[in-house]
Amino acid sequence: MSLLGRVVLVNAVLLLLAATTLALSPATVSSSVRVTEIIVLVLGAGAVLTANFVLLRRVFAPLRHLTGLMRQIDPLEPGRRIEVNHSVAEVAELERAFNEMLDRVERERRSSGRRALDAQERERRRLARELHDELGQTLTGVLLLLDSLARKVPKELQPDAEQVQEAARGAVEKTRDIARGLRPQALDEFGLRAALTTLAAGFAERSGLRVRHELAGELPRLAAEQELTVYRTAQESLTNVSRHAEATAVLLTLTAKDGTVTLSVADDGRGVGDRPLHDAGGVGGMRERAMLVGGRFAIGTGPLGGTEVRLELPVRERVA
Repeated sequence: MSLLGRVVLVNAVLLLLAATTLALSPATVSSSVRVTEIIVLVLGAGAVLTANFVLLRRVFAPLRHLTGLMRQIDPLEPGRRIEVNHSVAEVAELERAFNEMLDRVERERRSSGRRALDAQERERRRLARELHDELGQTLTGVLLLLDSLARKVPKELQPDAEQVQEAARGAVEKTRDIARGLRPQALDEFGLRAALTTLAAGFAERSGLRVRHELAGELPRLAAEQELTVYRTAQESLTNVSRHAEATAVLLTLTAKDGTVTLSVADDGRGVGDRPLHDAGGVGGMRERAMLVGGRFAIGTGPLGGTEVRLELPVRERVA
C-alpha cells in the first residue's frame, strides 16, 4: 500500500473507532455543555490524537530511516548506495532517485576532477620542460662562463669567484630538483618502481632522515593515472613527514596482492593525534586523487608508531 493510502487508512480507522465509541457509550452532550462532558470530549480527542501520532509515526518510520541513511553517505567514499526497500512504494522510489542522483554526481565529479588533474599535470609538464630546457640551460651557461672567468681573476679574488661558482651550481641543482618534482621523468622513462626508488633516495639526501623503501620486485601494470596517483601520494606524504612529523625515520612500501596495489608511507614521528586531517597537508588532494582512480585512502597510526598514509588501488591494466 502507498504511503498516502496508509495515512488515509489510519485516519479513517481512528475516526470510525471514535464515532463508534461515541455512539455506543453512555456519553451525551446537552444543549448547555456541562463540565463533565467537556472533560470527556477533551479526553476522547486527546486519545484519538495520541493514537493518530503513534500510528502515523510507524507509517513514516521508513522515511526517518531513509533520512538517516542519506546522512551517512560520504562523498569521499564513492560507491556506497542505499538498499532499496520495496515495502513502501514512495520510499522505494525516493531511494532509487537518491541512488541515481549519487550516480550522476559521482560521474560528474570524476569527470571534472580528471579534467582538473589533467590540466594540472599538463601545466606541471610545461613548467618542468621550461625550467629544464630554458632556465637550466641558461644557468649552466652562466656556470661555464664563471668557470672560465675564475681562471683569469687575480689570486686575491679567487675565494670570491669560487663562492659565485658554488652559488651558480646550487641554482642549477635547485632548478633540476624543482623540475623533477614538477614532473617525474623517472616515472615516464623507467616505471613506478624506479621512480619511487629515486624519490626515496632524493628525499633522504635532502631531509637527512633515514628512509627505508621496500618495493615489490614484480608489480602489475597499472593505468597511467594510477601510477601517477601512487607517485604523487608518496611525494606529498614524504613532504608532510619533513614538514610536520618531527620524525627520524621513514618506511616506504609498495606491495601487490590479490589484485590490489598498496602504497604505505609510515614514519616514527609524533603521529596524527586528534587533529582533523581532511584538508591539512595536502590530504584533501591525495584523497581526491585516490577517489578519481577508484582507490581507497586512509591515514592512521603506522608500524613505526607515527603516522601512516595508506593508498590501496585495484589493478587496472594500462590502455595501450
